[in-house]
Amino acid sequence: MSKLFVIPTPIGNLEDITLRAIRLLKEVDLVLAEDTRTTKKLFNHFEIETAMSSFHMHNEHKVLTKFIDKIKNGETIALVSDAGTPAISDPGFLLVRECVKEKIEVDCLPGPTAFVPALVNSGIPNERFVFEGFLPVKKGRQTKLKHLSEEKRTMVFYESPHRIIKTLTQFSKFFGEERRASVSREISKLFEETKRGSVLDLIKYFESKKPKGEFVIVVEGKK
Repeated sequence: MSKLFVIPTPIGNLEDITLRAIRLLKEVDLVLAEDTRTTKKLFNHFEIETAMSSFHMHNEHKVLTKFIDKIKNGETIALVSDAGTPAISDPGFLLVRECVKEKIEVDCLPGPTAFVPALVNSGIPNERFVFEGFLPVKKGRQTKLKHLSEEKRTMVFYESPHRIIKTLTQFSKFFGEERRASVSREISKLFEETKRGSVLDLIKYFESKKPKGEFVIVVEGKK
């Protein structure tokens, strides 16, 4: 039966892919990839020969109807991102929403996503949390931070290496420099690292060490 499979891929260590994910990537008619060059490396490692097409934030509006029609015509399609679970701070939401609208079956496999291990490793309460992903780069950033300054749940953010110090500095301003936080980078990779402490501690650490890799920031909520 034709459907859409949403398939998480490893965020670093290739051993984190599931057996079911490998099987389905081999069985489907087509794989939609955020970057076919990145996914090709994964395919080569696991000897997957399925055809691929590009599906990313710059073209998803243009190609959406084409792939919906393919599924309607009997094809089974898998969606992957460069790393982690599609549609979590990655392309995919539009395709899933359209499938739901068109009554096409969607099956999302469980699998890797960066914020879960970062949240668990943080040592900060995780029974209630809010996932914010990437903050707005410019417009709306200050307003968002002001709003979050009253948030009582643990907060989880994604950030890039060239903005990590700026973001932590803004957290110090809006949340207070003594607010407890944790920063994880390169999760599941060779140079994986988690630093815990006050926001001020983390600013000092990353000012003394050039930030590298992709970051997950976990911040304790307001008490």
